[in-house]
Amino acid sequence: MEYNKLDPKNLIAESYRITGITSSECRSIFLDWALSLPLEKESHLIAKELYDYYCQSNKSHPMTFLLREAVNKNKKQVRVGRKRRLNNR
Repeated sequence: MEYNKLDPKNLIAESYRITGITSSECRSIFLDWALSLPLEKESHLIAKELYDYYCQSNKSHPMTFLLREAVNKNKKQVRVGRKRRLNNR
């Protein structure tokens, strides 16, 4: 897929160019990016492609951590352990 389709406003790309950007600022940029995607797009799949694109060269960048969280959050979560009891009898 073309990069322009992954990041049409270049918001993610610009975040990697900002020296000293914080994780809080990256969250704000990520939210703006996510809201700018067309409704028919699968945002978690696009986030995975962006993560794959940036993770090799920018492993310690806050946006890379955020993209990884976005990708991992959408994986099916499996509960491990016992079922919780509602009343403590």
